[in-house]
Amino acid sequence: MKQTILILALLTSLSSAQWKNLWPTEAPGAKPLTAHAETKTERGTLHHITVPQYQIYQPEKSKSIRAGVVIFPGGGYSVLAADHEGRDYAAWLNERGITAIVVKYRVSGDPLSGYQFPVPFLDARRAIRTLRASAAELDIDPQKIGVMGSSAGGHLASLCTTRFTDNFPEEAGDGIDQQSCRPDFSILIYPVISMTDAICHQGSRKNLLGEHPTPELILKCSTDQAVTPRTPPVFLLSTADDMVDCRNSLQFAAACKAQGVPVSLHLFESGGHGYGLKGKADLALWPALLEKWLATQIPNRP
Repeated sequence: MKQTILILALLTSLSSAQWKNLWPTEAPGAKPLTAHAETKTERGTLHHITVPQYQIYQPEKSKSIRAGVVIFPGGGYSVLAADHEGRDYAAWLNERGITAIVVKYRVSGDPLSGYQFPVPFLDARRAIRTLRASAAELDIDPQKIGVMGSSAGGHLASLCTTRFTDNFPEEAGDGIDQQSCRPDFSILIYPVISMTDAICHQGSRKNLLGEHPTPELILKCSTDQAVTPRTPPVFLLSTADDMVDCRNSLQFAAACKAQGVPVSLHLFESGGHGYGLKGKADLALWPALLEKWLATQIPNRP
């Protein structure tokens, strides 16, 4: 009975979380779409994100280990799988004492939206800075803030993991923009990594980079090419039968190895794509692997 009450309390807390705007005024980089309204399917997929926002999910105070994770749901840079690659992850992290924020970054299936690079990246960087700026209020350590992303959200997380020294003129608005956007650790779940022809996920590349990206932009957004010794520790998960070629994860892991970056790579034989926390057979073990890895990155101490 007690366990049932705790589960119901957690679900109530999650469902009552409010969306908050990431930017104090109009989000930079692109005008809001006027032809579409944001919608949500029965499966929790969000379409036509024109106003970037975030939801905060906090653990019970007695469980808190004073760490935070910024979550980027996937969806091919076209939609957002905000429930099973967002809200579900937040609940899982809360159970382990970690504060989470789920980010609704700008995406649209409309190529005329102007939501190509760097627009989603601007939102992602702002989200990391927002959590870090709120560290005292949320009682978390500003040096224990990571990122977590799945599929295209994994690509966005990998951009944050590698390209945190980039500068954009749009990021000069307020004190939050002065915070560091470098994550302290990175969780990449069946991520898109490369934008090269050989192994890229074509839909994600088209939506992020446009129909005919330049070689320079392709290289810039192929995050395995951007790993440096300053890249934070990385947890990588993929399967050999994934529609997003598993070589995306393998190449990122190899780049981490070459740069001396701690990396934990988990490649399963089968499981497909988009399973979130609900992998089947051997793949069902992956959240336990992540839990053990997190314990090495954010030990349970004040």
